Parts: sequence; structure tokens; C-alpha cells
Amino acid sequence: MAVMEVEFKFHIPAERLKAVEAAMRRGTVVRTRLQARYFDTADQALAAQGIVLRLRKEGRRWVQTVKATGDNALHRLEHNVDLGAAAGNALPTIEPQRHQGTPVGDRLAKVLAESGAPLVERQSTDIVRLTRDVRTTGAGAAVVELALDLGKVVAHAGTPEQRESPVCELELELKRGDVQGLVALARRWSQQHGLWFSTVSKAERGARLLAKLEVVPAIKAEPPRFADEKDNKLDGRTIQQAVVASCLAQMLPNASEIAAGSTDEEQIHQLRIGIRRLRTALRELAGLDATAGLLDAAAWEPPLVEAFRALGALRDREQVVKLAQPQLRSAGAPEFDPLAGDQAAAGAQSAGDIVRAPGFQSVLVSLIGFTATTTHAQAAKAGEAAQQQEQPVPLDAGDARRFLRKRLQRLHKQVIRDGQRFESLPTEDQHRTRKRLKRLRYLAEFVAPLFADADDGKNSAVERYLKRLRPAQDALGEFNDEAVAMALYREAAAHDARAWFAVGWFSARHAAGAKACRKALGKIEKARRFWTKK
Repeated sequence: MAVMEVEFKFHIPAERLKAVEAAMRRGTVVRTRLQARYFDTADQALAAQGIVLRLRKEGRRWVQTVKATGDNALHRLEHNVDLGAAAGNALPTIEPQRHQGTPVGDRLAKVLAESGAPLVERQSTDIVRLTRDVRTTGAGAAVVELALDLGKVVAHAGTPEQRESPVCELELELKRGDVQGLVALARRWSQQHGLWFSTVSKAERGARLLAKLEVVPAIKAEPPRFADEKDNKLDGRTIQQAVVASCLAQMLPNASEIAAGSTDEEQIHQLRIGIRRLRTALRELAGLDATAGLLDAAAWEPPLVEAFRALGALRDREQVVKLAQPQLRSAGAPEFDPLAGDQAAAGAQSAGDIVRAPGFQSVLVSLIGFTATTTHAQAAKAGEAAQQQEQPVPLDAGDARRFLRKRLQRLHKQVIRDGQRFESLPTEDQHRTRKRLKRLRYLAEFVAPLFADADDGKNSAVERYLKRLRPAQDALGEFNDEAVAMALYREAAAHDARAWFAVGWFSARHAAGAKACRKALGKIEKARRFWTKK
């Protein structure tokens, strides 16, 4: 059976498990033991393409399943083949051709053909699952399956190198009905029980065990994917959803790692970039679809700002000192650690605490739901109904591009205007200019595929424009770092006079730094604006 899975997966903190299990048992539950074997090539060709192939014993029956990533964080392509009752302890033969003729099966066949390598068993799982169906009512009526999974993932089973990873998670899968019913239920369970959204599948847990990975690389930003940018199916809402999905593709994996306890600086840095990109999307793209209650930027902004600032307070002080100390040492500054006895750092939350906070997790759930809420066909019906009731509808493809041109032009002009008088701007306005330049860059990156026809179907015009922005970004970034450093050393001077050397040194550089920013911003005026018609 081929299906499109729509589901949330949450990690359950150990101290919350008892309450979650009790809540599960308030309805009729089914207990099943799930024993699975996962297969891939030796060089992990399937994992590299986001594909999982497994054999799983579900009670007394074997089921062969292939899964792959879908269009967004909620969607998964899946095809299951029931192999019948188990014959003793014999393991059925894995046969990829059983999935032939399905979208995910065709993707599987293509990857295996390109690899040419045979399948081998990679890892296994032994899970006890409690399932229960929940019906939601009202505008978001849906039937949702709750699945509480407890058990372990095992790599190198039966060998001296055997390694295990515990599994304690809750999955919520939409069986039928409205995605918003699933979203509302996911939000309620995560808030009530302190759960946090996890992107790490059981297959990935096993792969990490095999590779002995303790920390995985941070996920960086990728351009949005507009499936229909060449036809009239693209409208304001689908643009919003694609851009928000691209922001979440960067945010969710990094947030998942940090919530699990990672303190990796690059993961924290990339999460903050993802939040900044998302806030740009919410601010600059809101006018593409004014339909009430869908893109709720006003409600989502405060928790995003709070998390962004709290993570920045953890990272920025250490990063600024790390960059400043070598320069100060070369200038003859006395040896001095401005963070010694730092009371602000001592009382700060951990990065994990910040990401696991209920407000931040609630926003993540809502945003994931937003990206999966409506298909184009549903949007068309909603648009017809809205027109009959004289309500706002998403902009069509042509109007959406015109709207985006105006937003880009507005930001471009504001940055040039600020650049011309940068040295005379108050400190707060200089900081605002840096943020405005970032918004211009992110908006340009978001909409680049929509303006590919501006350069014979390619994005080189966009790349040339972005290249013009980079010197100004670098200059304003360095200027801001030195301003933060000067403020930090000024704080430290209250309890250690050695900090005054750094305060004086950074103060002396301030005017030259502002002048460099003005010159770099001035060069943007010569950039060819890719969004203008030839």
C-alpha cells in the first residue's frame, strides 16, 4: 500500500514518560512488539538520499517498508508490503522490487541502480508500541493515531562492538481529516508533557551508532523548492509555504540536536540564522496571502525573538572575545579574560533549555503545520469560497511577483539611503541598517528561483547581485562585533581596570569602521537589480 504519511515525532524526557503513558491509557490502546531490520548499501546510498528500507515483524506478521522524505517536515512517502505470517525465526528476504511502480519505490530503484552495490543489514530495532486513535472535532476534524514507542536501536548486534541507543518517543500520525486537527493535538500533547520535536529517525539513530557519531554536522540553509514556478499553480500561499519550509529545513535538525543536549557552536549558529531567515519570511511575505489565521506572524514572532536573543547571549559573548583577544594581544593589551566571573553567563539558560521551551516548541509545531496545511487544489477551493464571501485570497502568480519586486525595491532603496549617511546615524539606526541588509539578502535568496527568467533561465543575475551585497555584510558584521566587544569590555572595566585598554582600542577604531561601512554600502547602488525587467 502506497501512502503519504503526515506525522509529528516527539522525544519524551525520561521524567515525563509515566505521565505520557498514563495519558495514552485513558483510551483504548493496542500493544504491539515491533522488531525491525534495516538495510542499505555498504556506502549508505539510501541514507544519503533520505530513504529507509526495512523488514519489520509486527506481532506475528512481517511487513516490508520503504520510506523517503516528502515535500516538508510533516510529509513522508511510504509503501508497505504485507509478507504474511512469520515462519518460525526465519527472516524473509529483502526484495526492493516489491515496491516497484510506486513513487517511493521508483526513487528506491533509481538510487540502487546508480549505486550498483548490494543491500546489507545495517542495524535493528526492538520496540514495544502502544497505539490509540484520537478524534478531534470542530473546524480541524481529524482522526489521529498516537503511537508511544519504547525500546532500543542496536548496531553490530551480537558482536563485541554492539552499541545501543534507547528509544522513548511519541508519534502522531494523521489517518484522515484535516492537518490542523493533527497540529492542534500535537501542540496540546507537547505542551502538556514537555515534549520536543525530533527529526532523528530510528534508522538514523542506527547509522550514528554504526559510525560512532556523537555530534553531527550543522545543517545550513538551502534555497526554497518551488515545484510549480513555471505555471499558474504558483500563488502567494504556495510561495509562503515553500519559503517557510526551507527555513524549517535548516532550523528543525539543528534544534533537534540542541534539544537533545548538543552544545555544538555551529549548530547553535545555524539555528539562529534559520530563525533570522524565518523572521524575514514572516515579515516580508505576509502580504502574499492575507487569509486570516494561516500565517500568524504576530503570534509566532515573540517566542522566535526570545529564543534568538537567548541563544545569542550564549554564543555572541564567547565568539566576540575569541575574535577580539588575538587583535588586542597584538596591540599590546594586558592579558585579561573579560568573561571571568561573568554573572550574565552564569545565570543564563542552556541552549537545550531555550530550544525545549514550550513557547518555542509550540511555534515549531504551528509552522510545520502551516507548511502542510493546504494543497493547491484545496487552496483553489478556499479561494473560490473566499471570493464569494468577499474575503482575502492568496495573490496569483503574476501579482505575487509584482508584490515581491516592490518588497525587494523598497529594501534596496532603504539600504542605499542608510549607507549614504551611515556615519551620522545613531547607533541604534546603524544596527537597524545591518538587519535591513540581512533581510534584503535573505529575501533575494528566497525568491531567486521565481526570477530565473530574468537571466535566460539561470540564477546568475541573482548571484551577481548577492555578490555585491557581501562586502557590505562583512563590513557591517565586523563593525557590529567590535561594538559588542567594546560594550563587553566596558562592563568588565567595572571590576577590572585592565579592560580599559580594550575599550580605548575599540573606541579609536570606531570612526574608521563606520567609514568602511559607508563605502561598502555605497557600492550596492551600482548592483544590477535582478528583479527589474529588461
